[in-house]
Amino acid sequence: MEKQAEKSAKREFLRDKKRIVIKIGSSSLQRPETGNLDYTKMDVLVRELCNLRNQGKDVVLVTSGAIALGKKVVNISDLSHYEEDQATAVKQACAAIGQARLMMTYQKIFAEYNQVAAQILMTRNTVVDTLNRYNAKNTFRELLNLGVIPIVNENDTVATHEIQIGDNDTLSAVVAAMIDADLLILLSDIDGLYSDDPRSNPDATFIEEVEHLTDDILSMGKQTTGSTSGTGGMNTKLTAAQIATKSGIDMLIANSKDVKVIHRLLSARNIGTLFKADKDPVFDLPLFIEKIHK
Repeated sequence: MEKQAEKSAKREFLRDKKRIVIKIGSSSLQRPETGNLDYTKMDVLVRELCNLRNQGKDVVLVTSGAIALGKKVVNISDLSHYEEDQATAVKQACAAIGQARLMMTYQKIFAEYNQVAAQILMTRNTVVDTLNRYNAKNTFRELLNLGVIPIVNENDTVATHEIQIGDNDTLSAVVAAMIDADLLILLSDIDGLYSDDPRSNPDATFIEEVEHLTDDILSMGKQTTGSTSGTGGMNTKLTAAQIATKSGIDMLIANSKDVKVIHRLLSARNIGTLFKADKDPVFDLPLFIEKIHK
């Protein structure tokens, strides 16, 4: 008990975070039985975010799910029989359908709690192009000044390989860096960072805190994901950790099974893996983004 209290005390500084980016993945928003949206979970998520706003904190949500939702709407489950170019076009069409439905759902739920939400869609060009990045930062700044919660996704309706950021773990870290956030929370279908994939290796050990992203830590990333809906495995979360920590931002990975974990994390509970900010004064975000998907 004493040891647990000591661990929680080490995270007391999380209570004072003022600008928070929260990312939730596709699989966390869907009913596993059907692939349809889990409205109960979305309602709890929105309530958690609104409670943070009511505490005077700035909040940004990075949400996946547009393509998966669009595919569900038009009854497409498998793209393997399409040629590559056609498969891209189908995914973009599904994204257009799904993004509208996803935002409509969020807007309705946020309205229940008297909170205004806004949509921001980004591509890699938003980050690497100086003018685009400047304009995006201004938009975020004004929305947060107005007390609005921006809802961010990659612009999958137009994004191709050449201009994709590629996954929302990386996107959320990019957003956090752009807006000078002081905390990034990645909600996923795993409890945090393990020494190996716990789904396949029962001897994998859980890592509660990472002070420095050493080569050993980075090698724990896998080119796999535990769900059929999402695009991000642990490798993308470690990429996000590089962006966040080098930008001076603390980052948490926690399990989204119960999205009430958000207020527990910000109450200094010892949950998930904490990556401590390790600011690099020469870190170049646009250059990093240009390189990681080449």
